[in-house]
Amino acid sequence: MALDFAAGCVGGAAGVLVGHPFDTVKVRLQVQNVDKPLYRGTFHCFQSIVRQESMLGLYKGIGSPMMGLTFINAIVFGVQGNAMRRLGSDTPLNQFLAGASAGAIQCVICCPMELAKTRMQMQGTGEKKSKRKLYKNSLDCLVRIYKKEGFRGINRGMVTTFVRETPGFGVYFLAYDVLTRSLGCEPEDPYMIPKLLFAGGMSGIASWISTYPVDVIKSRLQADGVGGVNKYSSIMDCVRQSLKKEGWRVFTRGLTSTLLRAFPVNATTFATVTLFLMYMREGEECRIQDSEPQPVQLQPLQQQTQPTSM
Repeated sequence: MALDFAAGCVGGAAGVLVGHPFDTVKVRLQVQNVDKPLYRGTFHCFQSIVRQESMLGLYKGIGSPMMGLTFINAIVFGVQGNAMRRLGSDTPLNQFLAGASAGAIQCVICCPMELAKTRMQMQGTGEKKSKRKLYKNSLDCLVRIYKKEGFRGINRGMVTTFVRETPGFGVYFLAYDVLTRSLGCEPEDPYMIPKLLFAGGMSGIASWISTYPVDVIKSRLQADGVGGVNKYSSIMDCVRQSLKKEGWRVFTRGLTSTLLRAFPVNATTFATVTLFLMYMREGEECRIQDSEPQPVQLQPLQQQTQPTSM
């Protein structure tokens, strides 16, 4: 299990660095005011952030996922690996159940982390240098929310996070298992790494598509109140208002950016985790073999041919 945790840490850090700019674009598109939209689409949002806020604008709020997602991936891969060992047989259903259990458990960390990330990403929208910063960093953001709203405040969006993560991670690990089996990702295969990257990337896409509408509502709830006014009183109120104002298309806002992010992030994460586990397990096997006592070859006793002095 310790190896699963370590592999998750390595894969998580790699994934954050690759995908955070796409995540910033996704959040901006999901929560922008439809009456006065700042961005026309994914590419325009990228351009606008870079032009108005510099390249660093794309990395706003990265501190929270760098601290949180690395640990979250450690939990996810650790819990999933342990759940698979407890379930026994390696079947698609068990892969889904193990992934779902991992997704449910990591919500405790994921929800506050994404709240801080979302608030930081929304801060100083359209400003190269923010005139008035509400939050210094992700930790300061959570501390301020806690002081103002208490424990409930830092867990804003917990229900939607749970509804998104539980089936989402089930689909995630199920898709990866099915794809790696069908592609034949064996250690001796010279194309193993491209196959792992493809399987990981497509698993991420499948996972996001399966739960994306819930993510839109989660982002809106977590961004609500940034300007000092709360628009939504509950999850259902957010759904009703969003549908009434924007129609069903509201549930696809930011999807293009999310899918562009999902492939490289999850390709990097899954390939890194898989290769790390393979390398470490091979090393463990070698150490075990080296530490095993070698069998002693017993030579038959030879009869003495020289006469004794007696």
